[in-house]
Amino acid sequence: MKTEALALPGLLLLEPRVFTDDRGHFFESYNERDFRHAGIDERFVQDNQSRSHRGVLRGLHAQLENPQGKLVRVVCGTILDVAVDIRPDSATFGRWEAVRLDADAPSQLWVPPGFAHGFVALAEPTVVLYKCTALYDADDEIGIRWDDPDLAIDWPVRSPVLSDKDAALPTLAELEP
Repeated sequence: MKTEALALPGLLLLEPRVFTDDRGHFFESYNERDFRHAGIDERFVQDNQSRSHRGVLRGLHAQLENPQGKLVRVVCGTILDVAVDIRPDSATFGRWEAVRLDADAPSQLWVPPGFAHGFVALAEPTVVLYKCTALYDADDEIGIRWDDPDLAIDWPVRSPVLSDKDAALPTLAELEP
């Protein structure tokens, strides 16, 4: 597995070894030993999967008291995956990074605990699978508006399809104590 450290500390782009022949391809999406070697020594406790139409934007979500690390991959379609550093003592607090993930090039994004996470589907349909290091807790969930002007995320859509909950999220500044 090839590991690339991204600009924000802790974010990693992971490229598995893909074995291709005339039948298709095969790769290990998770191998505990390889992930530990890459610096991800987390225990995954929940797997989530979403199916989205082109233009659907999910996020930006996080948990405050019990933050989730997420290992994100696309099994069908393409996304722009975004992580925002919301670790209060981080030198990169409020900065974001975006990575394009595509089912045809099976890279994965490691989003460590302490980041808000979201993505927009760029293909029809798009299926995203992600492993989490903490169980989902609705009472602990927080979120940030996708179009927070202070973050100025360069989303490739101007009018995404949002859930009512995501459309009503506050800005990062409104979340800060």
